[in-house]
Amino acid sequence: MVLGLLTLLLAAAVAVAAAVYRARPGTAGAASAASQPVEILLGPQDLQELISPAIAAAPAHDEPRVSPLTAAQALQRLRGLALGASGAPGKPGPQHAAVTAAAVAATEDSATLRQLAPRRPSLLPQLIRAANDDDAPRRELAAIIRRDPSLVGGLLEMANSSFYRVTERPVESIDRAVVLLGSEGIRSLIAAAAMQPIFRVAGGPFPRFAQTVWGHAWRAANAAVVHAAMVERADPFAAELLSLVWGLADVVLFQAVLERYEASGSRTRVRPDAGAIAALLESESARVARRIGAGWELSEGSLAALAQQAGEAEPAAPLGRSLRFGRIIGALAVLRLNGAIDEATARASFPGSALADEQLERMWARLTTEPSTANAPARRPGGAPR
Repeated sequence: MVLGLLTLLLAAAVAVAAAVYRARPGTAGAASAASQPVEILLGPQDLQELISPAIAAAPAHDEPRVSPLTAAQALQRLRGLALGASGAPGKPGPQHAAVTAAAVAATEDSATLRQLAPRRPSLLPQLIRAANDDDAPRRELAAIIRRDPSLVGGLLEMANSSFYRVTERPVESIDRAVVLLGSEGIRSLIAAAAMQPIFRVAGGPFPRFAQTVWGHAWRAANAAVVHAAMVERADPFAAELLSLVWGLADVVLFQAVLERYEASGSRTRVRPDAGAIAALLESESARVARRIGAGWELSEGSLAALAQQAGEAEPAAPLGRSLRFGRIIGALAVLRLNGAIDEATARASFPGSALADEQLERMWARLTTEPSTANAPARRPGGAPR
């Protein structure tokens, strides 16, 4: 492109010089003295001044244009990745619409929702208070964790992961594990306990669903924590917990709709449709997340932050904005890790925030690194989450 522009400019310069030459006295094309133009000769310096600005303005090479994704497009692609679908979900046919409507009705029934949704870990309130209290003795945290065998197992597993373990000697003491993990690690342990039911979801015809939802929820929680602490001055742990509750809502809806597909009748059974399920998640996850949060007795501010995720409008509350930020960044990270988008597209699609460039870079580097095995769901030999 630059070579072509240079050629045109040189040709124009030569034509002007030739015209001036023809207008000089004594040449065949000389004009009369009365109409003779002022003599202008273009030398090397003039040509350089004429050509250089055009070269400087021209791009060195043609670079492909990057089209950023909107928040809605990023989340849509994430659902497509989880369900093995591509493109925007179309309007489901009458049979699929009836199945998804039955799934919605199931999540609106309190008794059915209690069967589908995980119960809040019984020790969660005490753990939250102790982990958020910097003055709380480590012995108090250890005493609370000892009362729940699943928390003990999770604590020791995290403490022995490559992220926390600092010596070859395994960590076998609860007290030592609590000291090693610190408040941040204990909060992550609480988050893992809240997410545990996700790992038991059977994907059926969608084997990637549970793992993709976990990957997104984990990354969304991490990003929401950073945004809440650094930008909104909101409660980081509340932002983390709400990100996980949103993941649970996706799983609840997924379970509900698969069960309704299964119950559609052996002879006339409707096969699960990825587009219909994606549309269900898009329209109903905020409502189900709020219902789960209410059952967990979360604060009104937390419930409002969940409700504000419905639609594309910017959430009004700081906690809602941090939750939205985390969900979008988490979706971009999962898409990038799975090769669904490239690095340039991911970065161009970052939602606006007041995070410093250095903070954003550190966060992105962490989110685009696979978590350690301590943070990943346990898997059966066949590869399905346990």
